[in-house]
Amino acid sequence: MKVLFAAAESVPFIKTGGLADVIGALPQALQRSGIDVRVVLPKYRGIPEKYRDQMEHLGEVYVPVGWRNQYCGIEKCVHDGITYYFVDNEYYFGRDSVYGYMDDGERFGFFNRAVLQLLKAIDFQPDVIHCHDWHAALIPVLLDAHYRHDLFYYQMRTVFTIHNLLYQGIFPYEVLGELLELDNRYFTMNGLEYYGKVNFMKGGIVYSDHVTTVSPTYAREIQTSHYGYGLEGLLASLGPKLSGIVNGIDTKSYNPATDAQLELKYRSSISKKKENKIRLQEELNLPISADIPLIAMVTRLVDSKGLDLVERVLDEMLTFDDIQLVILGTGDSHYEQWFREAEHRHPSKLSAQITFSDALSRKIYASSDIFLMPSNFEPCGISQLLALRYGSIPVVRETGGLNDTVHAYNEFTGQGNGFTFTNINAHDMMHTIRRAVSFYHEPEHWNKLVKNATSGDYSWNVSAGEYKDIYERVAGKS
Repeated sequence: MKVLFAAAESVPFIKTGGLADVIGALPQALQRSGIDVRVVLPKYRGIPEKYRDQMEHLGEVYVPVGWRNQYCGIEKCVHDGITYYFVDNEYYFGRDSVYGYMDDGERFGFFNRAVLQLLKAIDFQPDVIHCHDWHAALIPVLLDAHYRHDLFYYQMRTVFTIHNLLYQGIFPYEVLGELLELDNRYFTMNGLEYYGKVNFMKGGIVYSDHVTTVSPTYAREIQTSHYGYGLEGLLASLGPKLSGIVNGIDTKSYNPATDAQLELKYRSSISKKKENKIRLQEELNLPISADIPLIAMVTRLVDSKGLDLVERVLDEMLTFDDIQLVILGTGDSHYEQWFREAEHRHPSKLSAQITFSDALSRKIYASSDIFLMPSNFEPCGISQLLALRYGSIPVVRETGGLNDTVHAYNEFTGQGNGFTFTNINAHDMMHTIRRAVSFYHEPEHWNKLVKNATSGDYSWNVSAGEYKDIYERVAGKS
């Protein structure tokens, strides 16, 4: 079985979000299961020099973009046993950022066609092309329109994964013919048409052989008007063509027993977590106390993360509850400023780190007792899995992958690995946090919770098996 991943980002080369973590880790697990899996990415200017220096130039092809043929250099790099190919075009990818340009439709339209165009040049004939999010969603469409007649491509099948339906890649009608060389047969309700525009993600959903998303709950949610963002009818019509598979994490990298960022490494020891907490309190100038519950958030500071709920009740909790809160992240200026001001109001209880730091995030996972994720929606979520791995007990809203991975603690049976609430309601969240804090002060229950959290399997192995089954089914090899 040969599989090619096509995506916009991947660790360790370039990262803006959780997609990069998936593309960096899932191929490793698939390869361990016996699949020849390779990855193709754009060659961005922001890729660190140490990786650029490792790249081998394989050749070049020319990619049709409307009436032009654009240069595409093909670079190759092998990292941790996985072969990565890079689409090299300075005009499209020699920029300071990954996304957010007025010509993103053209840039990623070029990337999608380049992926198909370079396969002959690298002499790789995948059974399945696995396309990730809107940036790679046109590959199934272009394969159908421009390449299926060629025997080299005839047997190739496609799987499309929705990582976040909120971002669909919607562009003007003119993109269809002028850049993608597609006629109006593809511009229909059953094709790429979306309120008079071209919707890249819709194309991936319609033309791929199978669609997956990143948790079973999210697969159900996106078939409703609240979470479907205009595509709920299409998604509800897919039936068994749509699957939800929970993401994993890189358990080798994220391991509290070996994490190089931790001064005191541990497996599931609560006493060592408390020692890490003391060291973090010292670093962040919080009052030193091993026994005060430390609540953490490592998050983008945006509305979807439920920060409006935190904003509503945080002053009350920091005034009346014996807790500390550490928040790490950047995002909307409103939230950045609000947390800075809240820190000024509660300097002995709140540390607002308005920055991005992988090293600090690992220290926070290892030091915190409770990890808060009150998301309005969360397709899968990785932070709660990292928190569980490090023995920080999640408090989450029951949505998407949070609902599939965090199970409410039952003090009578001893089952569960966290605390959950259902409604988008600030006081429901506050009540749930206070319930978690109450159990923190009962060692018998807290020890059980931490044991449940740290003993879970959060690796990609189970999910990789589910993807392998899908590949074999669509390729007719099951």
